[in-house]
Amino acid sequence: MVPNIDELKRSLLYSEELRIELKKNNDDELFKWFLASILFGARISETIAKNTYKAFEKYNLLEPQKILEAGWDFLVDPIMREGGYVRYDFKTSTKILKICGTFIKEYDGSLKKLHDESKDKNDLENRLLDFYGIGPVTMNIFLRELRPYWEKADPEPLPIVRKIAQKLGIALNKYGRKSPTFARIEAGLIRLRRNDLAYPC
Repeated sequence: MVPNIDELKRSLLYSEELRIELKKNNDDELFKWFLASILFGARISETIAKNTYKAFEKYNLLEPQKILEAGWDFLVDPIMREGGYVRYDFKTSTKILKICGTFIKEYDGSLKKLHDESKDKNDLENRLLDFYGIGPVTMNIFLRELRPYWEKADPEPLPIVRKIAQKLGIALNKYGRKSPTFARIEAGLIRLRRNDLAYPC
């Protein structure tokens, strides 16, 4: 059953599903969401991405330095294996380690510093895209739920989001793109993309 607009306004954010408190806007919570976004950005199911994030959480690997210290073998097994992230376990472990290394070297492990040093929205997006293995989809996942909290976070909604909204007769421009309400509607529309074969990618 397709939800109505009032139901979409109450959609759970993906960060909330993982108990990540973005409204705190501190480096601990921001890095958790950065890590989760990298996992969500791969061509795997949302369930596997969530389970893999929870494996990072289980082993207390939610800081870039701790991930580097754990090393590649530990990321592959047990982290990726327990999460069910098997097909991309080697590749994703390498990617996460390279990202953490660059992140510490260039931004002292602080996403707030990355944001503050960015000149504007485009510069912020480009800095994220400069990280090894981060493409437009992962960048969009990371920034869209940060719109209410980061001045320079304002990615364009994905084309599929606009397409589904149009099919449902939802005028996205009625809602401020920097508002929490917009983020919830967007999350709800993305779940329709994931869960309903009528809305393929």
